[in-house]
Amino acid sequence: MQVPYCALCSAPHNAQFEREMMLERQREGVLKAKTAGKYKGRKPIASDHRQNVIRLAAEGATKANVASQLTIGEATVYRILAAQKSRPSPKNVKLAKKSSRRDF
Repeated sequence: MQVPYCALCSAPHNAQFEREMMLERQREGVLKAKTAGKYKGRKPIASDHRQNVIRLAAEGATKANVASQLTIGEATVYRILAAQKSRPSPKNVKLAKKSSRRDF
């Protein structure tokens, strides 16, 4: 069975069109679910363990040990501790304000 040449040329365009239609229907479904309050996304796991990670790390536990105790990934432990370091403590904020003043 031979396929006409024009059908071979239009096959990629049909697939692209069908894909666009599928994505459009998906977007409509997601929008409908969001308006109904059904589509909320995944709850962040790290927020439940944040204080425990900081406490265990302050007590001297290794990052791998903290991760295994809390049954979370090591990358999550690193991410929580990095965010903790980047947040300035109230003492650092006061020092930063004093040192950033310029006297002309």
